[in-house]
Amino acid sequence: MEISSRVFVVSILLLFLASGSFSIDNFHQAFPIVEPDPGHTKLRLSREGLEAISRITNPIAAVAVIGPYRSGKSFLLNQLLSLSCYEGIWVWGTPVEVDIDGVRTSVFYLDTEGFESVGKSNVYDDRIFALATVMSSVLIYNLPETGQDVAFEPAKLLWLIQRDFLQGKSVQEMVDEALKHVPNTDGDKNIDQVNQIRDSLAVMGENSTAFSLPQPHLMRTKLCDLKDDDLEPLYVKRREKLKEVVASIIRPKIVQGKALTGKEFVSFLEQQSLQDAHERFREEAMKAFDDQHFGRNHAKKSAMQLDEEINEAYKNVIMANQYQSSRLCEQLYTRCEDKMDQLQVLRLPSMAKFNAGFLQCNQSFEQECVGPSKASYEQRMVKMMAKARSLFIKEYNQRLFNWLVAFSLVMVVVGRFIIKFILLEMAAWILFIFLETYTRMFWSAESLYYNPVWHFIVATWETLVYSPILDLDRSLET
Repeated sequence: MEISSRVFVVSILLLFLASGSFSIDNFHQAFPIVEPDPGHTKLRLSREGLEAISRITNPIAAVAVIGPYRSGKSFLLNQLLSLSCYEGIWVWGTPVEVDIDGVRTSVFYLDTEGFESVGKSNVYDDRIFALATVMSSVLIYNLPETGQDVAFEPAKLLWLIQRDFLQGKSVQEMVDEALKHVPNTDGDKNIDQVNQIRDSLAVMGENSTAFSLPQPHLMRTKLCDLKDDDLEPLYVKRREKLKEVVASIIRPKIVQGKALTGKEFVSFLEQQSLQDAHERFREEAMKAFDDQHFGRNHAKKSAMQLDEEINEAYKNVIMANQYQSSRLCEQLYTRCEDKMDQLQVLRLPSMAKFNAGFLQCNQSFEQECVGPSKASYEQRMVKMMAKARSLFIKEYNQRLFNWLVAFSLVMVVVGRFIIKFILLEMAAWILFIFLETYTRMFWSAESLYYNPVWHFIVATWETLVYSPILDLDRSLET
């Protein structure tokens, strides 16, 4: 069947800092993940929401709620998360942290605007339906009454029927009845298609769960103002049971046998966006062919040839996308590698300056490296940056130690023969004796680096050579 029009935007409410090309002044706000174009015929990914999700390092799981317009989806999610009512469409988080089979998992909740709203194309609605299914680990299909016809196949499907009476049937019986074959004695193609959809949904078996939830209150327009004590006791009881059901079936998002982290989930959505674009244009091309071809003898053969050419073009696009992504990420990786090499040979080594360059390089890579090659280059970046940091710290301490030994001897000479200041000479001797004695007592200079005195010396050095206002190393270059 064809799903009627509805609007879909997904947003995320985060309580953590998301870096990138945008800045978060108020952490309690929403970020879109997927937005419609002005004509509500196509979808586009939002960099803000993707950047926010990419901050999640745990395996993630998404719970999405879909259903008809004004069926109470947003209120339901607020109830599941014990939140106040919000307007619009949100992803709620800092995602909820739970342990699933011993794995720490971040769960975030997706809300979508309802079906059957005006001014939206049917094709656009179908894409939203498919995208919500692809994104979620658990898809809650929120129905205001009995089971209706649907056309999707999510990983875990929870039928939620909000009704005060069920006509003497259990909610599972009503769903099973909704999935039965429709009689088709006349051979109607549309009815055949509906039956095929119902067969597909029925095959899901254990992946499908039905749950009933009574209406929370007769005054539906004031639900957001009501406390739990004002709601129907049976509703509150069933709501808590619903939370348990969702928690029992939620699992990390798995793609090709692997649980996805935030960054991997974003990469998955970007690849899915390319796949969706391919399917969309393929459908348009085949429809144009069906509308314009004439003659029956060669139509089937021509359609197969067109399909092959479309698939070949898609493969070429994937290869080109892979190449461009690899080329871009390689340039950024090389730039960061060169930057790390430059920081290793500073005239006046500074840990603060190295950290600033390290952070800037990492941020630019995260923002600019996109596409299918990003994951592999991220692994290379992590190894390269860790190696560079370890080497810098080792060289930094050694160079600073040697400089301090030389500096103490110079100050001895200056204090005795040049300015003849006995206190300066004594302080220089104390520093020299401390450095030489400490390293001989503990066999190496490395043990000195954990001493509080050394930490004080390093802090003083850092204050002198580098700050946001003064960079002595750069001054020496000029």
